[in-house]
Amino acid sequence: MAAQPFTVADVMTKKVVAVRVGAEFKEIVATMARWAVSAVPVVEGERGGRVVGVVSEADLLPKEEFRDHRIGLVEQLGHLAETAKAGSRTAGDLMTSPAVTVGPEASLPQAARIMAAHHVKRLPVVDEQGTIQGIVSRVDLLKVFLRSDEDLAAEIRQGVVERWFPLSRNQVEVRVEDGVVTLSGDVQDSSLIPMAARLAQAVEGVVDVRSELTATAAT
Repeated sequence: MAAQPFTVADVMTKKVVAVRVGAEFKEIVATMARWAVSAVPVVEGERGGRVVGVVSEADLLPKEEFRDHRIGLVEQLGHLAETAKAGSRTAGDLMTSPAVTVGPEASLPQAARIMAAHHVKRLPVVDEQGTIQGIVSRVDLLKVFLRSDEDLAAEIRQGVVERWFPLSRNQVEVRVEDGVVTLSGDVQDSSLIPMAARLAQAVEGVVDVRSELTATAAT
């Protein structure tokens, strides 16, 4: 049986840097600087807390952007969100809400699509009650590409070759180098060759697939 697909829970960072709703501006900046992060979840409640928003560097910058001049009416109308945040002090007022989150059971492609759709670099990971469980970043989603070539080859042989080519499995070779898979050998059913390449490509951590499979003509 093929390995189960990786989920967000497999790659997320479980130690989360977060701030409370009432956290003051300087506390938020200090937290970001201390932990070298560009955004932090905002939580309320006990036991880890329910995620209610996210404060990013973009939410904090209006304080500096509008520091050295008075904000006129026209500018206020054109930049309502930014000028409002320029006068805010706490995480509850500064945060972007509701937070864009993901569940721990979500697949890595699902998490990647959410990030792309919302133009964010990281997602708080929450359970069904909205309680924070971890955080997943773009870098975390790339961890699957750290799988060893041997691990990838073993999964492809078990989940693809042995399952779909049971009669000719001993004639199929699986080579993996730097995440690039090469399938070679003779199989009996030519119609399965494109599918084998697609299934190998779908294995998490595979960079590319080269198919050199050929079909033995029936006699």
